[in-house]
Amino acid sequence: MTGAMTAPVIGVTLDSEEPGGYSKLPWYALRQNYSEAVGRAGGLPMLLPHEPELADAYLARIDGLIVTGGAFDVDPALFGAASRHPSVKTKDRRTAFEIAVTKGAIARRLPVLGICGGQQLMNVLLGGTLIQHIPDEVEGAIAHEQPNPRTEAGHEVKVAPGTLLHRICGLDTLSVNSAHHQAAKAVGPGVVVNAVAPDGVIEGIEFPGHPFCLGVQWHPEYAIGAGDRPIFDAFVAACR
Repeated sequence: MTGAMTAPVIGVTLDSEEPGGYSKLPWYALRQNYSEAVGRAGGLPMLLPHEPELADAYLARIDGLIVTGGAFDVDPALFGAASRHPSVKTKDRRTAFEIAVTKGAIARRLPVLGICGGQQLMNVLLGGTLIQHIPDEVEGAIAHEQPNPRTEAGHEVKVAPGTLLHRICGLDTLSVNSAHHQAAKAVGPGVVVNAVAPDGVIEGIEFPGHPFCLGVQWHPEYAIGAGDRPIFDAFVAACR
């Protein structure tokens, strides 16, 4: 009981869906493995509904923030794109909340971990841009929406020496799963690329000017590769 009482509180952003399936009304959703990964690392997960006006109140109660992934995209207008690819699907209230809470966490210097779409949002907030549809923009792209289950690796990434990610994982190459059609394109001032796929697509970013601000394009909550659990361990440790 003592451990639970002293565990850092980790805010985890929820996904949202329109009526149908679970409920005839709009509903929130989150894969259980996000919460399981936080708990395994010693954190206490707190799931965050999409209330932008409550972002500061949430931030006053959490010790760190995880911005999760989902089958949707950041509005290209947010990074100054002149056009919008037909594949782009947005969830505007979710994005408005995640912008508010992520900006607030960075300003408060709370540890932040962005996963998949969460990394893409983080990159935009730090002044970067996104590839809107990898197959149309990256020549010779590998399958970033892997055909095999997400519980298996889809490809490898090279980890840049000297980065926070490399210090966490202690490996030059990681096997990762892959479930995305967008990726970071240009990174903002002071942002460092820490992992790259074989086709050159950016797979991880970090912001050294912040105590712990890390984004990965894969899903370490599945714990399928040698680097996955260490990412959660290091993040939760930074929240203590």
